[in-house]
Amino acid sequence: MGGHGGGRMRIGWVGVGVMGRHMAGHLMAAGHELSVFSRTASKCAPLVEAGARLASSPMDAAYGADAVFTMVGAPSDVEQVTLGGGGVLEALEPGSLLIDCTTSTPSLAQRVAAAAAGKGVLALDAPVSGGDVGAEAASLSIMLMSLRESHSAPGRA
Repeated sequence: MGGHGGGRMRIGWVGVGVMGRHMAGHLMAAGHELSVFSRTASKCAPLVEAGARLASSPMDAAYGADAVFTMVGAPSDVEQVTLGGGGVLEALEPGSLLIDCTTSTPSLAQRVAAAAAGKGVLALDAPVSGGDVGAEAASLSIMLMSLRESHSAPGRA
């Protein structure tokens, strides 16, 4: 993986709404390479104009990524973009990261983590607090959780 040592990472981003667009933009400003997906492609335009690649699906955003972030509207959306057909787990490779920033449910986070671990992917449940103002100012609080078993995902250094 390209970026775990502090260098440039290839990042997939799914969910470019009020908060996601700012969060993704900060990662681009830090020098990371982004592929972005939103059900409303026009929401990706400012990021694409800044150099992000427009992905055609969540799975497409995940191809070749070191890490994928999801920041979508509801638990049902998380399920669709991660576990559903054409979801990010279909493309993520062993040793990569899946970070869900959506406020979701513990049971769904556990299901996503278990499915990810089965592919050698480390899934992190990372809901954020601070709203769109915090997202724009890069001052969000992130509550990071993972399943203990998933820390031993293959391919992790």
